Amino acid sequence: MASLEEDELVQMVQDFIESESTSPTSSTSSNCHTLNHRTQYFILQDVLRSEGDTGCEAKVLKCVLNHMRGRKGAEKTKTSLSKWLVMRMKMDGLDASVCHTSWATSLGCPAGEYEYIEVIIEDDQNCGKPTRLIVDIDFRSQFEVARPTQNYKELTDSVPVILVGTENKLCKIISLLCSAAKQCLREKGLHVPPWRTASYMQAKWLSVSRKEPSHDVIGYDDHEHADADIIGNWVPPSLKPKKRDLDGGGSGLSSQLSNMSVNCC
Repeated sequence: MASLEEDELVQMVQDFIESESTSPTSSTSSNCHTLNHRTQYFILQDVLRSEGDTGCEAKVLKCVLNHMRGRKGAEKTKTSLSKWLVMRMKMDGLDASVCHTSWATSLGCPAGEYEYIEVIIEDDQNCGKPTRLIVDIDFRSQFEVARPTQNYKELTDSVPVILVGTENKLCKIISLLCSAAKQCLREKGLHVPPWRTASYMQAKWLSVSRKEPSHDVIGYDDHEHADADIIGNWVPPSLKPKKRDLDGGGSGLSSQLSNMSVNCC
């Protein structure tokens, strides 16, 4: 009986020692995970706040936000909204275009296609070199997952819905968020799909693009303005006088009328 009690006591002591020895390791792992998340968060905020070397991002972002706030909401799809926004930006003097990208299947990256807005800025502060800005009006949703961890949700919630940035800025954001998404999915015990990899996400904005012709970006409400301009500038064609009028001749009826005298009583 005593032997059984001693065995139970020894087992309890061993369990206690094992729990004490594993507890610091678990705590250290948790602390490292939290530290890694906070580091990712602060780096992401620093990247999002940066405006490049010229500061032209703020100008374009202000233009985009002003038009998006003032729109009537008639555009039903991202494509129609992008065309409408590009037309408005052109009216503000910006060199904006709707760009379409498509890419073939490669190792670890399935084929796909995407659409965004490109703005070319001629800035003297950039040594006369044009600056290419990428405008995406549905940026945040590209990184959302179905069942995010609290840490990943905090990251994606800090990402703007509308992004205006350079290729360099975009690459940094993609690298951070794709790394965090990979960690999020693994914590949930889920496989990381190929369309969540950094190479696939970069292909959306950095593949060879095709620009839409400028005449294709006229909005539905601007056809009326275009027609009004055409009507306002219309000039009636000049009428050439008939040859007989130039010769001084007239019709037989006009000659008879001219020779008639009218007697008034």
